[in-house]
Amino acid sequence: MSIIVFIIILAVLILIHEFGHFIAAKKQGVRVDEFGFGLPPRLFGIKIGETLYSINLIPLGGFVKLYGEEYHEIKKKTQSQRAFINKKPWQKALIILAGVAGNFLLGWFLISFLFTQGVPVPTDRVIVEKVTENSPAAVSGFKPKDVITEIKIGDKTYPIKQSTDLIELSRKFAGAKMTMTVSRSSEILKLDVTPRKNPPKDQGPLGVTVTSFVEKKFPWYQAPVYGLIESVNITTNIFRELSKILFQLVTFQKTDAQISGPIGIAQFTATAIKFGNNAVLELMALLSFNLAIINIMPFPALDGGRLVFVIYEWITGKQSNKNFEKYVNFIGFVMLLSLGILISVLDVIKLYK
Repeated sequence: MSIIVFIIILAVLILIHEFGHFIAAKKQGVRVDEFGFGLPPRLFGIKIGETLYSINLIPLGGFVKLYGEEYHEIKKKTQSQRAFINKKPWQKALIILAGVAGNFLLGWFLISFLFTQGVPVPTDRVIVEKVTENSPAAVSGFKPKDVITEIKIGDKTYPIKQSTDLIELSRKFAGAKMTMTVSRSSEILKLDVTPRKNPPKDQGPLGVTVTSFVEKKFPWYQAPVYGLIESVNITTNIFRELSKILFQLVTFQKTDAQISGPIGIAQFTATAIKFGNNAVLELMALLSFNLAIINIMPFPALDGGRLVFVIYEWITGKQSNKNFEKYVNFIGFVMLLSLGILISVLDVIKLYK
């Protein structure tokens, strides 16, 4: 099931990306020769109009074949104006960026939908989620949904605004009697409790699970606005972290980043499935944002690398050397393929360990 869900997620992400290129190319008058699901070899295809819609053997990708992506493909003068290579720089840039835009829009849509289902929102309250049986908190009468507002230890009172406040105080004053002010429905209670010095494993001094988050559901007309804000924040963080990792790698610095390929992502998918459908959708949104950011990076064979040549043409008014561009993209493709294989091998090693 995890493998099937992973393949579906990957297929959706790539198809949305390629569909962005497809639509933009059509709108700019570029002939689309093939829209492929999966990677070759081709199993079968159906030609509708001038485009071949194909199903390929390897279900881990997709592609859009535009007429005239390379100079040598232009054979008929009557079709030359429909070649990608002969379009204006702004049109080429639009077609290239459309794939990235497609992934961002997908992530935005998913995040917005999740906002209508309920998302954790930080508060300045500490709420009891669970009370462990026979723990100090249970003996003192704590119940789920209690809100802990302050703690009195001796003559000193400590306000409780975050979960970390409660955790630090219960550890610091373990073994000492403390009085907690608790809000329960419309009541204000004073509960005496003594945190344990040596609590059982995974319980903590008090024996409670607390949170500073509450679930909030946004109406459908607000969700896209807050979803857009969150989507921008997520992509900004992804870009910042990826830039940091690349800088560390280029300068031969040690990095703590954990990089995963398809096998590692499949493992994350299995974990997400355990948490439910919303967790799977959240993972898909994060992967879609990641795919958008990675593709826009100025590396050969990626959309960002192709965009560099378009910007050069835009600035200088002349196209780049066709052979140079071809070989640079080929080298970039080989490097990306090699990196993908290396990451997959590391994923297998981690899985084995």
